[in-house]
Amino acid sequence: MLELPLQVVDGILRQYSVAHAILLLFLGAVGVGVVKKSMRLTGLQFTVFGLVFFLTPMSTHAMYFQWLGLGLIVVGPLVFIAAD
Repeated sequence: MLELPLQVVDGILRQYSVAHAILLLFLGAVGVGVVKKSMRLTGLQFTVFGLVFFLTPMSTHAMYFQWLGLGLIVVGPLVFIAAD
């Protein structure tokens, strides 16, 4: 069995912040919403992840994730209301 040294794993993970992990979860969740073809679900996901990005402390990520969260907070309800 091949085991990676802990320093290698630590070196890879240090490059990323909490917001990168949230962004990866967001992209996976939006993928599920698109596959299910549910605009209401996608609108709810936009709103929830927008709140998560916006409310995550600034010390854990860059400022542009805050702006992404604010944009998702605005777009999410619009997508939810526009769904049939």
